[in-house]
Amino acid sequence: MVSTHTASGESGTDFRFVGGRVCLDFVATLGMRHTEPVERLPEPASLARWFAEAGLLPTGALLPQVGAAGLAQARVLREALNRLVRAAMDGRAYGQTDIAVVNRVAVLPDLAPQLVAAGGDHAGGPGTRWQQRGPVAGAALATVARDGVLLLGGPGAARVKECGNPVCSLLFVDDSQARRRRWCSMDRCGNLAKVAGYRTRSRHRVEEEPGDATP
Repeated sequence: MVSTHTASGESGTDFRFVGGRVCLDFVATLGMRHTEPVERLPEPASLARWFAEAGLLPTGALLPQVGAAGLAQARVLREALNRLVRAAMDGRAYGQTDIAVVNRVAVLPDLAPQLVAAGGDHAGGPGTRWQQRGPVAGAALATVARDGVLLLGGPGAARVKECGNPVCSLLFVDDSQARRRRWCSMDRCGNLAKVAGYRTRSRHRVEEEPGDATP
């Protein structure tokens, strides 16, 4: 059964953006895959909110309307991306069905990045905004699929890792110079590991201390 809450009571709809690629952040909308899966897209409105929080909507756009069919399509794409990425990590061949799923969405009109100069309606220095080239929800999903194509078809696929926390299943691109990154986030799983290690060392020290001498 897929839960919408974590074991700690944290809402399962709190999205994670630690993957370094939008396609990996999309895969992360199903968390804790190896233990008690947490569905972060339990309803169509949550998918629309993910598009917004992922920065995929055109500037000033309202949340798009997403129906049950759109959510189902998104979940199919998500799981195809997950299987393809993990196949790349394991050195296995990509599944043809999964390739077809990703390519079918990637070929749709996506969100085109547009360069914005300093000043005008863009505060600060130069930046980017998204230009809508089709229905908003479909274009955002196509952008995710295209990012997956670029990742899986390029050298970046060799840098994808899974978080070292056995309870966590989040994937990320290790862009560190030595490629020694272990955790999806030091603020989350990294700190949990530090606390667990400290408690283990403290317990061992207590167990190794000699007992009080008695006359």
